[in-house]
Amino acid sequence: MQFSELKIDTSIQKALTEEGYKSPTPIQQQAIPVALKGKDILACAQTGTGKTAAFAIPVIHHLNRNKANGKKRPVKCLVLAPTRELALQVDDSFRAYGRYSDIKTAVIFGGVSQKTQTDRLRKGVDVITATPGRLLDLIDQGFIHLDRVETLVQDEADRMLDMGFMNDMKKIMSMIPKKRQSLFFSATMPPEIIEFSNSILEDPVKVSVKPTATAVELIQQAVYFVDRKDKVNLLQLMLQDPDLRSILVFTRTKYGADKLVRTLNKKDHKAEAIHGNKSQRARQRALNNFKNGKIRILVATDIAARGIDIDKLKYVINYDIPNEPETYVHRIGRCGRAGEEGVSFSICEPEENAYVDDIEALTKEKLSLVSNHPFPQTDRP
Repeated sequence: MQFSELKIDTSIQKALTEEGYKSPTPIQQQAIPVALKGKDILACAQTGTGKTAAFAIPVIHHLNRNKANGKKRPVKCLVLAPTRELALQVDDSFRAYGRYSDIKTAVIFGGVSQKTQTDRLRKGVDVITATPGRLLDLIDQGFIHLDRVETLVQDEADRMLDMGFMNDMKKIMSMIPKKRQSLFFSATMPPEIIEFSNSILEDPVKVSVKPTATAVELIQQAVYFVDRKDKVNLLQLMLQDPDLRSILVFTRTKYGADKLVRTLNKKDHKAEAIHGNKSQRARQRALNNFKNGKIRILVATDIAARGIDIDKLKYVINYDIPNEPETYVHRIGRCGRAGEEGVSFSICEPEENAYVDDIEALTKEKLSLVSNHPFPQTDRP
């Protein structure tokens, strides 16, 4: 299937061609035709499956067909995202796909001065992509009105739940017209998310991509069993491999991320950290430095990395093994995108051995054991 078969505006097709898009991903094939018909969608899809285009393309198509009159544009589409990074990337996608469409967008998030955001809002925008906290602040100040919203997109709803945004979400829902189209995306569907989706969706069409393990099959996965004290030594040994040119490293905590960056920089490995305690400017700078090759290593916590989209990233290292196997799948999904080769290394200390068992149970495949290294785990069964 080609994008031309989806009956979207030629202006969008031209932009997609320039972005290098050839054929829609499975989630796009399922969701775009349904969204174009104006129906609600309940989608189970991870980051990296092409879900942003699955909702952005039909939104832009509808905006093109129903152009706003006058200079002061009412907000027609609201996209809610859990993190600043994801909000920025969604806004970038709307701009890219809509470069030949007469649409105006704004991205709203906290942690920075609101002036740039409010200046843009004053000019009138069609699409707002926002994190809940700053959105509610600007609504209270009278900068944003949601009474003309026609399409609501909820992105990464499960992460919204994890981050405690449900009360904010319910407040926002009460401000949006009941007659609207709602597109609901979540990587997982725990009971709380299903209950919440039922409260905002009307007769939704359910779409989903294949289970998470399918994407994992495209990624080479290896595990090193070491003692805790030897983790950093093993990592530094791995970094001697010149083929590992650009690496995303995951830690469990913000403190652990900062500590690891200090250690690596002392050993002349260029690294920066990205996590919730960093300012938005610092996080964006670190991400840009990583993408531009100014630093070799980006150390991230799970929430900070959720939604990060780095083209052609090949290597992910789990410096700390997550206690939820789904989180492991999300992490390694940062590499090996769009059919590209991906490689994941996990450095496992004794307390994390059971987590590896859980990962293998979820993905239904064994991680490749690397035993020929100088720091084997003591007394491992």
